[in-house]
Amino acid sequence: MNIEALLQQAIQKSFEALFSESVDLSQLSLQPTKKEFDGSHTFVTFPFLRTSKKSPEETGRLIGEFLQENTDLVADFNVVKGFLNLTIKDKVWIAIFKNIQTTKNYGVTPATGQELMVEYSSPNTNKPLHLGHLRNNFLGNSVSRILQATGYEVKKVQIINDRGIHICKSMVAWQQFGNNETPESTGLKGDKFVGNFYVKFDQVYKEQIATLLEDGKSKEEAEKEAPILLEAQEMLVMWEQKDPEVYKLWEIMNGWVYEGFEATYKTMGVDFDKLYYESETYLLGKDIIKEGLDKGIFYQNEDNSVWVDLTEEGLDQKILQRSDGTSVYMTQDIGTAIMRFNDFPKIERQIYTVGNEQDYHFKVLFIILEKLGYAWAKDCFHLSYGMVDLPSGKMKSREGTVVDADDLMATMIKTAEERTVALGKIDDFDEAQAKELYYTIAIGALKYFILKVDPKKRMLFNPEESIDFHGNTAPFIQYTHARISSILRKAKQLGIESSDYQITELHDSEVKVIVMLANLPQKIALAAAEYAPYLIAQYAYDLVKEYNRFYAEVSIFNESDDEKLKFRIAFSEGVAQTIKMAMNLLGIDVPDRM
Repeated sequence: MNIEALLQQAIQKSFEALFSESVDLSQLSLQPTKKEFDGSHTFVTFPFLRTSKKSPEETGRLIGEFLQENTDLVADFNVVKGFLNLTIKDKVWIAIFKNIQTTKNYGVTPATGQELMVEYSSPNTNKPLHLGHLRNNFLGNSVSRILQATGYEVKKVQIINDRGIHICKSMVAWQQFGNNETPESTGLKGDKFVGNFYVKFDQVYKEQIATLLEDGKSKEEAEKEAPILLEAQEMLVMWEQKDPEVYKLWEIMNGWVYEGFEATYKTMGVDFDKLYYESETYLLGKDIIKEGLDKGIFYQNEDNSVWVDLTEEGLDQKILQRSDGTSVYMTQDIGTAIMRFNDFPKIERQIYTVGNEQDYHFKVLFIILEKLGYAWAKDCFHLSYGMVDLPSGKMKSREGTVVDADDLMATMIKTAEERTVALGKIDDFDEAQAKELYYTIAIGALKYFILKVDPKKRMLFNPEESIDFHGNTAPFIQYTHARISSILRKAKQLGIESSDYQITELHDSEVKVIVMLANLPQKIALAAAEYAPYLIAQYAYDLVKEYNRFYAEVSIFNESDDEKLKFRIAFSEGVAQTIKMAMNLLGIDVPDRM
């Protein structure tokens, strides 16, 4: 039962009956009634005054009276200027709730056979994942879940940036300062072990620059001629030439990093359907660069570097291959895009979840793909998101000032434990159950705090605020789900059968909740269309607030009317299922006990 569609049809009939005019259904849009007015749906009369030839208020009054007298939908109405606010009959909401209750996977669209690809994470193998990667992974994974809920088959992928000058920097530093240590010998996680050498490289590089400056070199000369940088550049050339010794070291160090990444992803609760590696895609990219050069799409400088001129597109000139023949990020991104559409020819869109500092990069990438003649270039989309800041300021990987993802998640889990124990709510939990609860609360708090923000916005992450059990947080929502689960357990113990109930009227708070439940499919569709998990987060929070108002105002187990009691148990179960679904779309679990 689609209440909006029924109201639109009824309003269309009112125009024919009252004003002898036919109005197209697509023009008769409805919007939610503002909270300060009675009603659930509002029809705006201003666009139809030429048709009614009456004032906005009179037009609204006439339509409201018609709907009240000639349909079985509207119980009451009020007109505020040109806004017709409609109050729907309780029996309609009861019928809508029964439909929700009996619909399997309510809110989820059946599979359509259409495919999309979502890229996220895409780390470098010279450092561990950090707070910025958490926003990337949580956003990409949640968008994938939301798109799946609207019927798409989603291919979740990442490109692992496993080659390039930054990788060689860690390798050179390990050669010079590693003393043959390994993650095993030091007890360090593999990605952290390698990341330490990336930081070490930067420290030595700066020291060498300072020495060259003292020797009379200019800043530009010193930055280019620092010995450790020259060694990294030489190593990159040797790697592209498949030098056996360099290649073996590269494989060993990347292997250490991959083990570390796998553990971090497991804690995050994210996964992938296919992994792409820059070391595999850059060669295809180089072939395409040569092809574009031969066709005159690209040009070569005197130093043999290859460029593309995008001045006609209002951009600038972009390097595609260095003078020494080594490739750049753009090279591998061209190869990766082509490889993915070859691997998955049915995908209708390739969505790149990458921070907004790369906006220009992706604008250039998509234009280059169009210039190369790939029709699907228009189906590539950059899901751009803002950076994550801390109260202490911006993070910098090479200086070792990032917030490590593992450390942050571990701290969150510890904080969840301390706060839960302090509340004294887990006396009947065994150790394994308690640990699972701490993890669920902590990772849920982290994901929700990040995902509740519009991805386009830069955000400030506050760990203490995120794990609060009050306000717009995951623990607050999780606690409400646990409370409802407790109600359902008690109902089961009392033998209350909630599947069949006969009621004719609702409490105002019950109506408001059912209105929200009825809006779930539209919320999911909108979140999918805009790649916006924050809309689902806000929906979950608003639903929980409305249910808690019901819980505070309406008695459940003290209700003397058996039919009302049965309904309120069914009603609570429907809310719990919806909370669980909404939070699952964010990648967040909700416990049955807290």
